[in-house]
Amino acid sequence: MVAEVPGGVEPSPDQEPAAGDAPLSPRFIVALVVAQLGCHSSMAGFRMAAPLQTLTEGASTGEVGLLLALFAAAPVVLALSAGRMADRHGFHRPMHLAVAMTVAGALLALLSTRLPGGWHVLALSLGAILSGGGANFGVLAIQRTGGLAARDAIDRVRLFSWLGVAPSLANVVGPVTAGFVIDSAGFAAAYAWMAVLPLGTLWAMRAVPRRTTGAQPAAHVQPHGSPLTLLKAPGLARLLFINWLLAICWDVHSFAVPVLGHSYGFSASTIGLILGTFTLSVSLIRLAIPWLAHRLQERRVVALCMVGTMLIYALYPLARTPTRMAFLAALLGITLGAAQPMIMSTLHRLTPDNRHGESLAFRSMAINFSSALMPLAFGALGIVMGAGSLFWLVGAAVGSGAWVTRRLPQVR
Repeated sequence: MVAEVPGGVEPSPDQEPAAGDAPLSPRFIVALVVAQLGCHSSMAGFRMAAPLQTLTEGASTGEVGLLLALFAAAPVVLALSAGRMADRHGFHRPMHLAVAMTVAGALLALLSTRLPGGWHVLALSLGAILSGGGANFGVLAIQRTGGLAARDAIDRVRLFSWLGVAPSLANVVGPVTAGFVIDSAGFAAAYAWMAVLPLGTLWAMRAVPRRTTGAQPAAHVQPHGSPLTLLKAPGLARLLFINWLLAICWDVHSFAVPVLGHSYGFSASTIGLILGTFTLSVSLIRLAIPWLAHRLQERRVVALCMVGTMLIYALYPLARTPTRMAFLAALLGITLGAAQPMIMSTLHRLTPDNRHGESLAFRSMAINFSSALMPLAFGALGIVMGAGSLFWLVGAAVGSGAWVTRRLPQVR
């Protein structure tokens, strides 16, 4: 059963993908991972190349920050439309739009290398908006489709663990390949390569059957209903609050580690290795979870991850050597990396069947809005309290929030 929410209409059984008794096929899972990898890699590479290009041309750090903010601003504005489109049309139409937007964004960036002055900045900014929005359209459609195709909570945890590996891979594939192309052939060639990467998404989409994509007729979707009505689903508001606390932990880690490492005299490569250790740990735990999913209980794992994150953050400012910080980064990758598949599985379980895309969009909007504002808040607090104190403050918040998991509905 699913929760009843005002403004939502219970769909008839033939309008959503029936998971059935068969497990998710490896071909289906790989198709979803590769589909996400194509668009996300393009966006990640673009997001790395654009600041380098503008700095090379004499832009200020403020202008670079504004350009980077556009990648996150697009999901805040467009996520709700993307989620509702997925609820109405299923998988393939939103994915085609995601590819079109991502490719168009890269081509605008390519065009910007041939334009003068203000036109160059305008093209690059529009490209950033389209690339960020396209990647968001894609991930919402992919997450919704995977969650609805899963048989049960164990299947959902396994699937979201695999899907959680895609962003980590994309954040390596996109920036690394873009960097090599920039060094060998220049920015225009790198943007051309970013326009090619989403074509891998089109190839992978062919392996996703249309009968499993969960399209809803217009009569069964509330396009103008407030997403706030979703918060009346039992436990959903608490889950989104937990997700927001954990999202802040990701943000403070990426912000404070470079600041803290610099204050300790670490080199840029050492700081990069510490952050890389965290990313590798996230990927490894998500690769391990599918083999352990039958032993894991969503609510308990999330609570343990929150308490573990609190303890790690309590130690972080005290670790003054690269080895100790890298060790803590690896532990943090386990706690934060393991929590996300559990949260995504619980989110699908608590959401009404005809509003999964909208629910995912609401989560995406909150995270991206927080990611855009939190660095500003961290910067201000860091000046007053110091970077180390940020770990203690956020750690105390996430640890205190662990009790909220006790009030999440159990797996039924």
